[in-house]
Amino acid sequence: MTTLLIAALLVILISALCSGTEAALFSVPIMKVRQMADEQCDVTKRKLGTKSLLIIREKMSRPISMIVIVNNIANIGGTTIVTLLAKEIYSSLLVGVISGSLTFMVIIFAEIIPKTIGEKHNLKISLFMAKPVLFLTKILTPFIWLVELLTRPFTGKDRLVLSTDEREIRYMAQLGEEEGVIEADELEMLHGVFQLNDMDARALMTPRISLTCIDGDVSIKSVIDEVIGTQHSRIVVIGESRDDVVCVVLKSSLLIAMIKGQGEDKVKLHGYEPVEVLHEMKADSILPIFQKSRQHLAIVRDEFGGVDGVITLEDIIEELTGEIVDETDMDEDMREAAAS
Repeated sequence: MTTLLIAALLVILISALCSGTEAALFSVPIMKVRQMADEQCDVTKRKLGTKSLLIIREKMSRPISMIVIVNNIANIGGTTIVTLLAKEIYSSLLVGVISGSLTFMVIIFAEIIPKTIGEKHNLKISLFMAKPVLFLTKILTPFIWLVELLTRPFTGKDRLVLSTDEREIRYMAQLGEEEGVIEADELEMLHGVFQLNDMDARALMTPRISLTCIDGDVSIKSVIDEVIGTQHSRIVVIGESRDDVVCVVLKSSLLIAMIKGQGEDKVKLHGYEPVEVLHEMKADSILPIFQKSRQHLAIVRDEFGGVDGVITLEDIIEELTGEIVDETDMDEDMREAAAS
């Protein structure tokens, strides 16, 4: 009787461990495990099992095969042993009752409950069981090879697949905002980051119709009223036409020149050569150009070499933070103002 009870308990215990571990390993996010491994570079701070868990999650097929093999050995072999032990003690009727009761207990206590607990406490259980799983996987490698050989015609070879993509990250961020983990403004900024490589210069620029352009060969004092009246801090200086950009000059530079008595100077003497980008360039490609050149404005050229408009560092940042308006802006959105 004691042997029978011990055998039944072992069947349930081993099956429960396998079921709970399998559920935990499948439900723990691989990105969470990678984050833990990256953050815990210091061995003294690393949680026990993190490295082993990362190895398992990056290639799940063999550890899961091991768990399935052990689970089936416990269920099938253990149930058979319990049935044989029961035959030696009880009648055929009671043997059937014991076998049926064991099957019911395996379903409840070795499948449903352990899998539920495994999913609920996936990280703790995965970390605790990672090293034993790897150890048993090495021991049972010959059996696993045999299983892989038999199943390969149906499953094919393992293929490396991306663990996540932009759409999944967006969805996870949306869930985080709904659950209060991510603030609404953080979610909006995250969406803006992903939009940078989707939006080109033409979509973000201030069109040429809204630009403040002045002739580079005229004196500063002759255009000072126009300079004072513009809301732009950077002014495009042109030559014979609007497509002939000579330089860009800061409004403040012209005002300082007037104060210093340099009003007779030509406008172009106080400007600098701007960077230029094509209108189809994406915002995330333009941002490094601003960083390298240490300029905040670029001339946008169309496919024929004409000036389409200008794009500023502020235009790109606004895609992350929303519209930025200062005291001098008469129009909140220059693109909308130009279209109206």
